[in-house]
Amino acid sequence: VHGILIDRWNKNNTPLHCLAHALNPKYYSEQWLNEDPTRVPPHLDMEINQERTKCIRKYFPNLEERNKVNMEYAEFVGKNGDFRDFDSFENRYAMDPKAWWVLHGACAPMLQTIALRLLAQPSFSSCAERNWSTYSFVHSMKRNKMTSKRAEDLVYIHSNLRLLSRKSPQYAQETKMWDIGGDAFDSLEDIGVLEVASLSLDEPKMESIVFLDEVD
Repeated sequence: VHGILIDRWNKNNTPLHCLAHALNPKYYSEQWLNEDPTRVPPHLDMEINQERTKCIRKYFPNLEERNKVNMEYAEFVGKNGDFRDFDSFENRYAMDPKAWWVLHGACAPMLQTIALRLLAQPSFSSCAERNWSTYSFVHSMKRNKMTSKRAEDLVYIHSNLRLLSRKSPQYAQETKMWDIGGDAFDSLEDIGVLEVASLSLDEPKMESIVFLDEVD
């Protein structure tokens, strides 16, 4: 059980996750910190702070811009400047993080922009479900002896070929409708069945698809 917990933690412990955690005002509020004596604010957690720094460097390669963002983050953590407002204190714990940054983040415009992008992301499983659909498309009853490594490689290739196909002229005319429908439709009656959608990897027509040089 401990190994499962560690694997789950490592999966979610990415620079982007840590930056989102560090920008959540709730985790700096006295109410949240007092709920458990072992809790510390994100800027005092070494691991989260290191991953946050990596993400900031990736977002802002320019040193001057990065220094401005770091100063804004220091103001946010230290509750200085306009962040010292009474309503800003009181709303940190109870208010939705995105709404908090909309109301109280104007004094840190660069940090506010990042916070709104990260904290507004909803949690959903559609990406995983699409990956499972691609896997079932590749690993069928006819190819059940395929090794897991080869299946993973084919899923990787198939997913990337679909991304590359979006740069082709045919995407805007035909295939784009498939993305619009996606998982939001129970059937394809209203948007039309794509000609390629019903083909398997064994079909000669699928094997003959060539991506033009412009796709590169």
